[in-house]
Amino acid sequence: MGFSKGEKQRLKNKYGSWALVTGASSGIGRELAGRLAEAGINLVLTARRVSLLEDLAGDLQALYEVETFVIEADLTKQESIYALIKAVENKDVGLLVATAGFGTSGLLIKSPLQEELDMLQVNCAALLTLTHYFAKKFADRQRGGIILMSSMLGFHGAPFAAHYAATKAYVQSLGEALSVELRKYGVDVLAAAPGPVQSGFADRANMRMGMTLKTSDVGIPILKALGRQSTVLPGCLTKFLVGSLRLLPRWGKVRVMRVVMGGMTQHHSSNNPIL
Repeated sequence: MGFSKGEKQRLKNKYGSWALVTGASSGIGRELAGRLAEAGINLVLTARRVSLLEDLAGDLQALYEVETFVIEADLTKQESIYALIKAVENKDVGLLVATAGFGTSGLLIKSPLQEELDMLQVNCAALLTLTHYFAKKFADRQRGGIILMSSMLGFHGAPFAAHYAATKAYVQSLGEALSVELRKYGVDVLAAAPGPVQSGFADRANMRMGMTLKTSDVGIPILKALGRQSTVLPGCLTKFLVGSLRLLPRWGKVRVMRVVMGGMTQHHSSNNPIL
């Protein structure tokens, strides 16, 4: 999908000269950072792996002549989130792109509780903290944008990824509601709900995926939807997968996901049967 000159200018005119991208070291976060730089928007890049961020920052500066500001942040720690906020309070950030997150898979009772709590912290609590801070800041200005990374799994339960899907349901619900609440303040909120994407996510979640999207399939559709929709299903595969489940009742969707997710995760646990 092309990224027109007019679309690039729209983003810069509407959201200003700086964007903060969490989870920018890989996956969708890295892709969105690249497309925002292509639009001429300066970037605050944050993730745990600072060496990857510095490489990305150098590449984007050379390619697009934008400014970058790299911040190492571990979003499993609340104090790290507050330090991130402190570090950017004097930057003219007009767009928050909250893509940081990770997943787990398999039977919840077989997963270490601390790993699940860390996921809850990153996918929900850290996202809420940053969203709350920037939503207030943007509302005071009467201008700004927020992209929250949901998932197609956020629309229903997903056995063998039960807690991950629940965190994404939180993000999806939050994004939909904030889109309405903040509209009168001139703040655009978008929940982006992609299907399976080629990134480090599957390895981190210990899953094997079949059909997947490339990160390049989802970046531009997400940015094009910002300010125009409250939810976007980026990529043809996402639209196909969500559409194929649309006519099923919620319990039926959960049963389908039991088969799909069971197939993706049974390689690493004999406790993940496809029932």
